[in-house]
Amino acid sequence: MTRPVTLFTGQWADLSLVDLAAKAGAFGFDGLELACWGDHFDVGRALEEDAYCQGQLDLLGEHDLHCWAISNHLVGQAVCDRIDQRHHQILPEHIWGHGEPEGVRERAAEEMKKTARAAAKLGVPVVNGFTGSSIWPDLYFFPPVSREQIKQGYDDFANRWGPILDVFKEVGVKFALEVHPSEIADDTVTTRAALEAVGHHEAFGFNFDPSHLVWQGVDPARFIDHFPDRIFHCHMKDVKTHLDGDSGILGSHLQFGDPRRGWDFVSVGRGDVDFDAIMRALNLAGYEGPLSVEWEDSGMHRDQGAIESCEYIRSIEVQPPDRGFEDSFSEE
Repeated sequence: MTRPVTLFTGQWADLSLVDLAAKAGAFGFDGLELACWGDHFDVGRALEEDAYCQGQLDLLGEHDLHCWAISNHLVGQAVCDRIDQRHHQILPEHIWGHGEPEGVRERAAEEMKKTARAAAKLGVPVVNGFTGSSIWPDLYFFPPVSREQIKQGYDDFANRWGPILDVFKEVGVKFALEVHPSEIADDTVTTRAALEAVGHHEAFGFNFDPSHLVWQGVDPARFIDHFPDRIFHCHMKDVKTHLDGDSGILGSHLQFGDPRRGWDFVSVGRGDVDFDAIMRALNLAGYEGPLSVEWEDSGMHRDQGAIESCEYIRSIEVQPPDRGFEDSFSEE
């Protein structure tokens, strides 16, 4: 089993898809995970223009690239969040509108339903993204937060995302939440709670990304072992912790790239993620989908990083055995 290695386009949205596809093909990738921002994949055009989806696929095909997933993190974030001016920076104007919070959340929810239909039209089985969370700001229980308030947060998630997931099921597409701080699920415990909140909805699973687990102290391979049938997609992304006694894991109100941070994202293979353990866990889970490089490293040129990340992921793929090594001992 050799899984395709793809590049997530979210961090490359300043480039046109024409230019990025040419780069990705030259870098050695098998495909692109298309972000629903920049000009990489437009949900509205996909639904309104008959030729749009095939045109995007043809563009990729010119560079021997394929597409197995699209991602709409930015709009998904607004479905459950407590909306403020930060969201105006990441949302398209037709979702932001006048910025009235409930209106933003409702429009974001409708856009995620459209994203499911657009993915089906494109012919991809998975949409990756965020859910947002009304209770993420309540993570630290002071001032005191009641269990009822936390339950209300999960109920809010279920009420808003349940109808969205029903559309995903209807069109035969999966939604893969990237388990991540600021979402309804950020570790194994909260992931279980999120699954329970939506009744283990068959369209709801995860875009596994080890980088968001490692700095929290969560074991990524164990995460896969806990949810083997819910790993719908995988991000290959690395992180480096350097807790020096001054900074902690909460980021210290410092921007990414600031050397005073206690952890930061680095190019794949240069951090603390045990990718060998992850590959073996994915094999046991039966995951055959793409390994999508989400490249972030504030100290490196992204072209260098994309090339080396693609090469690194290919070099550490673990092919499942077709027989036990000890079987040869008994052969005559």
